[in-house]
Amino acid sequence: MSVAPFLLGTLPTPIGTMLLVFDEASHLRALDWSDHEARMRRLLRLHYGTAFALRDAALPPAIHDPLAAYFAGDLGAIDGMTVHHNGTAFQREVWAALRTIPVGTTMSYGALAQRLGRDKAVRAVGLANGANPVGLVVPCHRVIGANATLTGYGGGLHRKQWLLAHEGVTLGGRQGRLDLG
Repeated sequence: MSVAPFLLGTLPTPIGTMLLVFDEASHLRALDWSDHEARMRRLLRLHYGTAFALRDAALPPAIHDPLAAYFAGDLGAIDGMTVHHNGTAFQREVWAALRTIPVGTTMSYGALAQRLGRDKAVRAVGLANGANPVGLVVPCHRVIGANATLTGYGGGLHRKQWLLAHEGVTLGGRQGRLDLG
């Protein structure tokens, strides 16, 4: 088995240093925060086994520029970023659905399961959401609890709250759109 030569770059953001794993074709493979590096590496092992190696590198413009623009206020800048990730067919289906949740809106796990035509798979949707290796670009932070509360986020709830506020969502308020299913 050959080892995937992944590259690791960093990006300072208003909510901490972001770690970005990408391949030689500038496809984003993983994204996490420096204080959650162990989680990121765990997800990489889950998705790639031990068949990957990380080497420090500068971020290519295809990754740096859209993320920098997002944090500067161009919220749609990350929508076209290319991501490549391993996962089960179901996980990839959930991750694709996450990318359809528009900026400034949230959705409950139940509503996301309904969107997938799998009404009874709410817990499985939650597990797939939690295994998302490319948070922010695959916007798992836009999924909230059925009672409009913040639920888990791999980077910490304080970051989830900041990201949602940055995107114009106010939970319990009138700003943004809330889809509770």
